[in-house]
Amino acid sequence: MKILVVGAGAIGGYFGGRLLEKGEDVTFLVRENRKRQLEQNGLVIESVHGDMTLKPKCIISGERAEAFDVVLISTKAYQLSGAIESVRPYVSEHTMILPLLNGMAHMPILNKEFGEQRVLGGLCFIETTLDSEGRVIQTSPINELVFGEQSGETTDRVLKLQDVFSGTKATFRLSDNIDQDMWHKYLFITTLSGVTSLFRSPIGPIREQLYGLQTIQKVLGETVDIMRALGVPLANGIEAAQLNRVNEIGYAMKSSLQRDMEKQMPVEGDHFFGYLLEKAKEKEIEAPALSAVYANLRIYENQLPH
Repeated sequence: MKILVVGAGAIGGYFGGRLLEKGEDVTFLVRENRKRQLEQNGLVIESVHGDMTLKPKCIISGERAEAFDVVLISTKAYQLSGAIESVRPYVSEHTMILPLLNGMAHMPILNKEFGEQRVLGGLCFIETTLDSEGRVIQTSPINELVFGEQSGETTDRVLKLQDVFSGTKATFRLSDNIDQDMWHKYLFITTLSGVTSLFRSPIGPIREQLYGLQTIQKVLGETVDIMRALGVPLANGIEAAQLNRVNEIGYAMKSSLQRDMEKQMPVEGDHFFGYLLEKAKEKEIEAPALSAVYANLRIYENQLPH
């Protein structure tokens, strides 16, 4: 299969790099500056699962290329509209679009733009960042990408994709309930990114402070209430399971949103929290903890240099 990875950043660079390392046909769609950087230095990945330096194929938006079998989109939410226009020329009726964005607000957009039949569900669990020299720094034991048909069916095409993804030095898992998996990830990342960005701290010190722990519980509980009001397929007992997970992750764990704040970059506040608060308003649900998280992010972004 011909695979197009949109961007060669922390997520796309890592998983695309692992596929390239295995020997799959991977091309990265990047900006001109990133293309020059990759041509000069290669795609450098420093990982607890093994370091590598690769020489990837790269194209820039508008460059001619045949349609791809798979397009992996791992951009930030605020880059989605640009990514859609960039990949459109490389999509055929048989192309599978595999998004790895957090949250859920992007799914109806992609379904509308490309047709629901082309769009898979996807998510990933990984702690990774791009450093100032363009190296992908991956630090977590978990490096998992989960994908599946939105319908939950096990189709021939996802079985072929599973075969392509197998044998890499990362975990690629085919899900038969990707919709539920995505909502569960949304719940987890809302809680983790919400509290770590609010307190400007890794999760460990927040957990061990009484009011920090209470804030974790409030953000988690409010998010569960909103999601259940929307009728999404959350598992029974998910709140306790997610709280256990937050308590078990590494003391120094930071969210990618928090890392973006530390770099003075834009954040995905609207995509994560603005979306949930809109739904809460529709359902007449009070969400003071989520509102505080969202206000914190909006104030932060308003103070960024323009």
